[in-house]
Amino acid sequence: MDVSLGMEWYLPVIWSLLLAVAIAMYVILDGFDLGIGILFPFAGSDREKDQMMSSVAPFWDGNETWLILGGGGLLVAFPLAYSIVMPALYLPIIFMLLSLVFRGVAFEFRHVADSSRFLWNIAFAGGSTLAAFFQGVLLGGFVQGIKVENNAFAGGPLDWATPFAALCGLGVVAGYALIGSVWLIMKTEGTIAVRARAQAKVLLPAMLVFMGIVSLWTPIAIPRIAERWFTTPNLFYLAPVPLVTLLLAFLVWRWLEKGHENLPFFGVIGLFLLGYIGIGISIFPYLIPPALTVWETAAPPASQVFMLIGTVFMLPVILGYIAFVYWLFRGKVREGEGYH
Repeated sequence: MDVSLGMEWYLPVIWSLLLAVAIAMYVILDGFDLGIGILFPFAGSDREKDQMMSSVAPFWDGNETWLILGGGGLLVAFPLAYSIVMPALYLPIIFMLLSLVFRGVAFEFRHVADSSRFLWNIAFAGGSTLAAFFQGVLLGGFVQGIKVENNAFAGGPLDWATPFAALCGLGVVAGYALIGSVWLIMKTEGTIAVRARAQAKVLLPAMLVFMGIVSLWTPIAIPRIAERWFTTPNLFYLAPVPLVTLLLAFLVWRWLEKGHENLPFFGVIGLFLLGYIGIGISIFPYLIPPALTVWETAAPPASQVFMLIGTVFMLPVILGYIAFVYWLFRGKVREGEGYH
């Protein structure tokens, strides 16, 4: 095989895997602090709200690094895909970013506010919930497909606004609330942890219901996904994904029942990753479903190699920093403790 042809094949695959890792890291790491915001209105007092925010204070802003890496990587490695995705999903992207801004400002201002604290509580909870919802809408709009003609977006500004996208939005809200609740079980104690355990027992089946509906809706509505999952021999190769998901969900429930503190959090991470793998199986190799693949939207090999060199050096630094921060602030956050 010609070297240049080989690079044109495997470089887009490498970059698609890097983007997949960045998005997965963002969903897991920023998911639990968005989940804290979603659960915020159910706290019993301002002191409990302070404790909830303190549990994520050292982590929340660094978690969003992965969102920047995902967006920047898409622009650099797959500029054609970027030029199509942005106009197709412009409104939910803007709504998501504005929600994250509200959440971030509220996170900092609430600590120093006095008479206006209740307004920042609303901004923090509302921003977190809306950011989660619109991330799900983006997922739904992407999976259901984007209309493309002559390598350009050919649809309307509200093509993304479908019942399926709304369902995905609600599913992500439930999922983030679940991972936020198991985070509180792991990082707090007392009334907050007890309430979080009860919330997790409600949110776990709720998330499974949303995952089940989406898993049935997509092959019914989209023939290419049905063909991917339900034709032989794929049916036998891919059957372990839903089976392992159900098994892991059962284990998470048992861990919640038995009072485990750490295992439910890592179990829910596993559920997120299995759902993410299922989405990848459904759409790969399309980067713009159902029109353009990763190879058709890729930048020239020279551009991909140039950015890949920088990524190879920076990614371990980012991972090392994150591991150090999580290790440094390990342990539980008790009432009255904080990092501000």
